[in-house]
Amino acid sequence: MDRRPFAPTSSSERYAPAEMAIRTETLQVTGIRCERCVNRLAGALSGHDGLESANANLMGQVTLTWDEERTDLDALLGAMAKAGFRPVQPVAG
Repeated sequence: MDRRPFAPTSSSERYAPAEMAIRTETLQVTGIRCERCVNRLAGALSGHDGLESANANLMGQVTLTWDEERTDLDALLGAMAKAGFRPVQPVAG
């Protein structure tokens, strides 16, 4: 087994992965009243291609992070709407 240390590389030799077009948005959503509602929302979004993360709280705030090359906000809102959740407005900052 070769036990030599890794040889240093120049910056031009380093692998630079392509950056994904990641977007995050927080929305105020109607229909979240309890923990079961949060779980129902999670089920509606589960397995959605391109969705990186989704977090919801009992106050109806949902933060979505997705890869814009694989999905978009309209597709995510459509999946949420099928489960009875509708955005009210973006949450300020």
